[in-house]
This record gives sequence, structure tokens and C-alpha cells, in this order.
Amino acid sequence: MNVAIKRAYAPPEPGDGMRILVDRLWPRGLRKQAAHIDLWLKEVAPSTALRQWFAHDPAKWGEFRRRYLAELQAGAAAEALQTLRAHARQRPLTLLYAAHDEAHNQAVVLRDLLAGHR
Repeated sequence: MNVAIKRAYAPPEPGDGMRILVDRLWPRGLRKQAAHIDLWLKEVAPSTALRQWFAHDPAKWGEFRRRYLAELQAGAAAEALQTLRAHARQRPLTLLYAAHDEAHNQAVVLRDLLAGHR
């Protein structure tokens, strides 16, 4: 599977493939016309409670990953993850996120999960 990640604010590139926003909230200040987003998959994003607890604190990264992977095992999140897997089998994907921290966000977890790494 060819899965890349990038900030939603970055301009689209020809090699992006299908661009999927994996945030629960729309990125602040990003106009929908300028976003070039093919699919907004809110359900695969961390729950509001988990997102607020994490608050992009790198010290909480390991526990965030563990809790987020647990959330992805059931309900709407599990269905959304299956949707991601199906798209990833068909074409290159770019998972988009709004966080400033490029190393500690849900798109990193999803990319690793889709690549078979936990």
C-alpha cells in the first residue's frame, strides 16, 4: 500500500493520489475550495475526549497511540478504517491532518497501521 501523510495546509501534488482528511474537525482557516480533499473521514479520527486528553503532548505519545488503536477496533471508527484500507488497496493515498507536529498525530498512527506496523 502506498500511503503518505501531510498537513492539510500543504498544496496538493500530482503524486498525492486520493487525499483523505483524517481529522474530526475541519482545519482552521482552510477554505474547502482550496483544500483539494477527496474524502473527509471524520469517523477514523480520534474521539474528542482522546484528542483533548492528548493535546499534542509528545510525552503522551505512546499512551495516545495505544488508546487510539483501541478506538479503531470498534464501531464507526473500525468501519472507517476498513474504508481507508479499501481505498489504499486501489490507489495511492495521502492522509491529511491539521496538527503542527508532523511526528505525533493520528495520521502517523493510521499510516503505520495501514503499512502493517503497530
